[in-house]
Amino acid sequence: MSPVSEQGLIAAVESMRADGAPDEAIAVFSHYYRKLESGASGLILEADIDPVTELESLADLAIADEVAAEAFAATAVIKLNGGLATSMGLDRAKSLLPVKDATSFLDVIVAQVLAQRERLGVRLPLIFMNSFRTSADTLAAIAGYRELPVPGLPLDFLQNREPKLRRDDLHPVEWPADPSLQWCPPGHADLYPALRSSGVLDALLEQGFRFAFCSNSDNLGAVASPQIAGWMAANEIPFALESTRRTAADRKGGHLAIRKSDGRLVLRETAQTAPEDLDALQDLQRHRYCNTNNLWLDLQALKQLLDRTDGVLDLPLIRNVKTVDPQDSSSTEVIQIEAAMGAAVEVFEGARSILVERDRFVPVKTTNDLLLLRSDQYELSAAGDLRASPDRATDADTFVELDSRYYKLIRDFDERFPQGSPSLRAATSFVVRGDITFGAGVVVRGDVAVDAEQHGGRIEAGAVLS
Repeated sequence: MSPVSEQGLIAAVESMRADGAPDEAIAVFSHYYRKLESGASGLILEADIDPVTELESLADLAIADEVAAEAFAATAVIKLNGGLATSMGLDRAKSLLPVKDATSFLDVIVAQVLAQRERLGVRLPLIFMNSFRTSADTLAAIAGYRELPVPGLPLDFLQNREPKLRRDDLHPVEWPADPSLQWCPPGHADLYPALRSSGVLDALLEQGFRFAFCSNSDNLGAVASPQIAGWMAANEIPFALESTRRTAADRKGGHLAIRKSDGRLVLRETAQTAPEDLDALQDLQRHRYCNTNNLWLDLQALKQLLDRTDGVLDLPLIRNVKTVDPQDSSSTEVIQIEAAMGAAVEVFEGARSILVERDRFVPVKTTNDLLLLRSDQYELSAAGDLRASPDRATDADTFVELDSRYYKLIRDFDERFPQGSPSLRAATSFVVRGDITFGAGVVVRGDVAVDAEQHGGRIEAGAVLS
């Protein structure tokens, strides 16, 4: 390590200690810093992997009822809830957004857990991994659900944060205009050291829980499955990923593969793909399966692995180049060191993946996704079950593309759909170009593209677009 880089690491560690970071977080950051400084790109080359050709399917599992019931009674739910969705103009937890009417993501998640507790007679703890920006708002929003806490377990724990590093010298960036922008989350893989350092991992084991189902809070299709819990127990699986078949919407995203050198499953994200391999990444016939970011942990196996590695899982580095102020492209260029939680599939001996249908993978990353979720493409029951409408026009989600100049930010999006989403049940694609406001009861049928110049900036109530 060069003297300049060594000084950068020392400065970063001092910042983290002053910020109260636990030893595990500092050890993990230092591990990846050294990788970054040594020139590691984190790239996974196409020449080094083979496609996954088939997977076991949730639909085909034959797990005895008593095995599934026993395993599910020892299962906890962990929701990753640290995201602010700053790209959508939010400064609070994305999970506070309304999904249907006044019902938020958080309301739906709680409803799902409480309904499963009552129906199956299990404790099923719900624990959020929050960030320092989402914890207070989240706990306030769920405070009214007095039956939610499970004795001996917290409702949340905090993910760690680490310094953003100047791209030119790998020193912690300074940004006096807003010091909070000097920090970033370490990626979803922070789940593992944060579970350990917070004491939540030990608390779950002490309370008799063996398995954890972990997923993003913006994916309301991610409901804990007794069948998958039973499959984990029956086959002594230490770690499992839920995967689904890729569609055109996943073309630019990551995928599951097999590493040639040892035959282990790996995940390759777009940021880990060499430019010359992008065509292969986007080939849906070659790489058929993507990670839903729904994963299952054997908590005993996780504890043993973390104890053996002193809390540091050697996962592939993700080197994210950004500007210190995401809203200011002229601000200082920084590197954010990240790792994906699903990448842990390669460090657990005997890890597996299971194929699930798309209804377990309904993430909301943009306002395009939010419009679909709020529309009649999806139905939401009182128990929080989110299901695709049985009479919608396509098996896959309708393709939605809203003009990012006018719909990217939530406040602008809501202003242009003041009466809610148009009906999209009969639509196969819906593209909006320009600045258009939609009245109540608009219906979209088939493949539709609307243009502000053509429609004068407004679609009147009750209009049928086809």
